[in-house]
Amino acid sequence: MSKSSSAIGRWIAAVLAIVTLLAIFYNVVVDNMPKGEVRKIEGYVPWSKETLKAAETLPIQSGGRVKPLSTYAGFQMLGLHGARSMKVEAGDGKTYKLTPTAWLLDSVFRPQYAVHLPTFRIDNSAVLEAIGVEPRGKRDRYSYADIEPARDKLIELAKSYEPIESKKRAPIQQQTIDLGYHLRVYESLLGYFGFARNGVQLEGTGTGGAPDQRADFSGVMTTAPQIRAEIDKSQSQGLPLNPRIQSLLEQVLDGANFSKFELFILPPAEKKDTIWKSAGNSIMDVMTQVAPDPAMSIEDIKMLELTARTAFGDEADFRDRLIQLRDRLVKRAEDRGEYRSVVLEANYYNRNWFLNALVLFLIGTLSALAMWTIGRGRAGKGLAAITGGVTLIGLVFCTIAIVQRCIIMQRPPVGNLYDTVIFIAATVVFFCLLVEWMTRRRFALGLAPILGTLLIILSRRYELGDAKDNMDKLVAVLDSNFWLTIHVITITLGYSAGLLAAFLSCGYLLLRGLGLDQGDRDLRRSLTKAVYGMICLTLFLSLVGTVLGGIWANYSWGRFWGWDPKENGALMIVIWTLVILHARLGGYIKEWGLHLSSVFTACVVTFSWWHVNFLGVGLHNYGFTAGKSTIWVFYGVMTIFLSFGAAAMLWEKRSKSSKKASIEA
Repeated sequence: MSKSSSAIGRWIAAVLAIVTLLAIFYNVVVDNMPKGEVRKIEGYVPWSKETLKAAETLPIQSGGRVKPLSTYAGFQMLGLHGARSMKVEAGDGKTYKLTPTAWLLDSVFRPQYAVHLPTFRIDNSAVLEAIGVEPRGKRDRYSYADIEPARDKLIELAKSYEPIESKKRAPIQQQTIDLGYHLRVYESLLGYFGFARNGVQLEGTGTGGAPDQRADFSGVMTTAPQIRAEIDKSQSQGLPLNPRIQSLLEQVLDGANFSKFELFILPPAEKKDTIWKSAGNSIMDVMTQVAPDPAMSIEDIKMLELTARTAFGDEADFRDRLIQLRDRLVKRAEDRGEYRSVVLEANYYNRNWFLNALVLFLIGTLSALAMWTIGRGRAGKGLAAITGGVTLIGLVFCTIAIVQRCIIMQRPPVGNLYDTVIFIAATVVFFCLLVEWMTRRRFALGLAPILGTLLIILSRRYELGDAKDNMDKLVAVLDSNFWLTIHVITITLGYSAGLLAAFLSCGYLLLRGLGLDQGDRDLRRSLTKAVYGMICLTLFLSLVGTVLGGIWANYSWGRFWGWDPKENGALMIVIWTLVILHARLGGYIKEWGLHLSSVFTACVVTFSWWHVNFLGVGLHNYGFTAGKSTIWVFYGVMTIFLSFGAAAMLWEKRSKSSKKASIEA
C-alpha cells in the first residue's frame, strides 16, 4: 500500500475514533443528564466554605464503619439525585452549586429550603403519572414539595408492588418502589431534628389563656427516673396514667422515632458497644433507663438541640455550635480508635483523584489519536511525549487513590466489583506503558490512555448505578486480608492482562486489515510478541489465582470447587488461553489466528469478571445487575472486530493467491 493511501487510512481511523469518543461522551454525560431548569428558591442563602469545612469531618457510622459526614452525604445524594452536585438559584438571582455536604446540611437543618431542592432524579415520567403528578418531561429532577401531595398514593402503589418477585417486576413497578423508598429516606433526614426545633408541649401549663409551655427533650430526659416512678406507681395501683404524662410520653416517642434512622452520629458510652447511636436511640435509651451513661446522652441531645436551633439565625453562631459538637464527637471517636481515617477519607473525595485521572486520560487519548494520525517526525515525537506524560500522571493519580483507599479500608485494593474496575484501569495502563517501554512502537503508548478513559468511565457508571459506598465493610467470608491479597488480586491482574492482550490484537487487526502499518513486519512482530506474552501472563495469573481461590474456598466453604459461575469463568480463561498457546506452539494458528483468538479472550474475561453478576446465582455474586445492555454492546463490538479480522485475513490470502497466480502465468 502506498504512503498516501496509508495516510488517508490513518485519517479515516482517527475520525472514526473521535466519533466513537463523542458517542461515548454523549451516552455517558449528555444523554444521562436529566433535563430541566435550575430551581429558584426564594430566600435561599448558601452555606459558607468555613461551615462546610467544619461539617465535612463530623464522624458518622454508616455501612458498618465510621466515615466523614461528607462521604455519607455524597452517597445519599448520589442515590437520590443521581449526581454529587446540584444547582439552585437564590433570591438574589445568583446560581449556586451545592456540594453533598451543603445539600445534607440543608436537609437536616433547613428543611424549609430543602423541600424545594431538586433532590429526586426520576428517569421515567410514567412513575409520576401513575401517582397523579404532572411530569415536566420524560427525565427530570423533582423536589420533595413536587411529590409530597401524591405521597400516600406513591407509598400505596410501592407496597402493592413489593410482594412481586423482583425478577418479575416491570420497570415502572421497580422504579415506583425505589421512589417510595427514597422518599421515606429523605423524610427521615428532613425530620431528624424535629425534636430540637419543636420540643415537647407541656399540657396544662398555660395560664390565663396563654399557650402551654414547651420543654426541651434534653430537659424531659433529666426527669426520666421520676416519669418511670409515676408509671410504676400507676401500674402497681391499677390506675390509668396521668394524661399529662401520657401526652408527654407520646410526644417523646414521636420525636425519637423521627430521629431514629439515618444519622448515627453519637459514639456509644461503652467501648465494647460497636453500634453508634442516633439521636432517637439516645433519647429512648435514657427514657427507658437502659443508657449506661445517661448524663452523657442528655448532654449529647442538648448539644444537638442548640446546634439545630442556631441554624435559623447567624451562621457564625451555628458554625461555632457545629464545631463544638464535632469536637465532642471526634474526641469520643478517637478514644474508641474509630477516627483514624476520617480526615483522610474526606480529603480523598475532595481531591477527586479518578476524575482528574479521567481528564488526563482524555487529553492523552486525543494526543494519541493525533500522534497516530501525523505519524513519525518532530510533531509525532512531541505528541508522543505529551501522551506519555499525561498518561503517566494519570496513572500516578490512580495509584495514589488506590493506596489511600487501602489505608482507609485497612484491606487490599480489591474487595468488590467497583474495586476491580479501578484496579484493572490502573494495571492495564501500567501494562501498556511496560509494553511500550519494551517495544518502543508507540502503539501501546497510545492505547494506554484510551483504555484508562474507558475503564474510569465504566467505574463512574458503576458507582452511579450502584450508588453505594464501596469502601464499606466486606461480608465476613471476604474479610481476610491474606486471601484477598493472594487470590483476588492475582485473578484481577489476570483480567487486566487478558483484556490488554485482546485490545492489542484489536489494534493489530485494524493496522493490518486497513493497511495502516504499510506492511511493517517489525511492527507486526512486536505486537504479536506483546500479545503472546500477555496471553502467557493471563494464563499464569488466572491459573495461580484459581488454585489459590480453591484453597480459600476449601478454608471458607469447606469445598475446593463447587462449579460456581465465577469459578467456571476463571476456569474458562485458563482453558481458552491454554488452547491459544498450544495451537500457536503446534503451528495450527499463525499471526492472524493468534490475534483473532486473542480478541475472543476479551469476551471470555469479561464474562468471568463482569457478566456472571447478571446471573444472580453463586457465592461470588456481587448482586449488581444494572446496565446489562452495556455488556452486550461490548460483545457486539468484539464480534465486529472478529468479523473484520476474519474478512481481512481472507482478503489478504486471496490477494496473495491472485498475485502468485499472475506471476506464474
